[in-house]
Amino acid sequence: MRAPVTVPMPLLLVAALVTGCATGSPVPARTTPPPAAPAAAAPPGPVPAIGTAGPTNQFSATDVAWLQLTVAMTERLLPVLDMVPSRTTDPAWRRLAARVGAAHREDLSRARRLLTESGAPATNPHEGHDMPGMVTDEELAVLRSSSGLAFHRLAGQHLRAHLAQSVRIGTAEQRAGLHPATTAFARAVVRAGNVELTRLERMDRPPIPGR
Repeated sequence: MRAPVTVPMPLLLVAALVTGCATGSPVPARTTPPPAAPAAAAPPGPVPAIGTAGPTNQFSATDVAWLQLTVAMTERLLPVLDMVPSRTTDPAWRRLAARVGAAHREDLSRARRLLTESGAPATNPHEGHDMPGMVTDEELAVLRSSSGLAFHRLAGQHLRAHLAQSVRIGTAEQRAGLHPATTAFARAVVRAGNVELTRLERMDRPPIPGR
């Protein structure tokens, strides 16, 4: 049996954010040291204690949790993007769906490869969970019955929520993750997410008369 490790409070907060289990307001920082957390809660495989200092080629529990949530969120978004060609003839939306869909499929493959490398279980721990940034089955059903402007509005809301949450948890992974390739991946996700959020904002603006 492994000895329990003490997990610094900033990383406990990141773990709560990355796993998506806390949906309310951010947890306020404690003024007393947190209780020890059993190492058994960490995924199996070559995952070191979260408190490991300095660069490492191993995965922390935060790295693995972020990768797992990235996979789960991406798998929920892709069906939305896939239905765009049959729901709208708007060329801007078709270009957006093709671009974001291709990028997210690459991200999904990259996240799965890193999870395999980490030794984490292949099962999805977020199966059936409805968390921030995830499109629910009910929302997909509504999208399938929509088209035109109604579809644009709903799809835009879901894509914006997904991208905003991806940026949020990706930023947390950059700050608290330990595995270099995983934190670099998070950096790329944050950068791409911010770019797409800006593009979405521009698409939502009404055209200016005379331009």
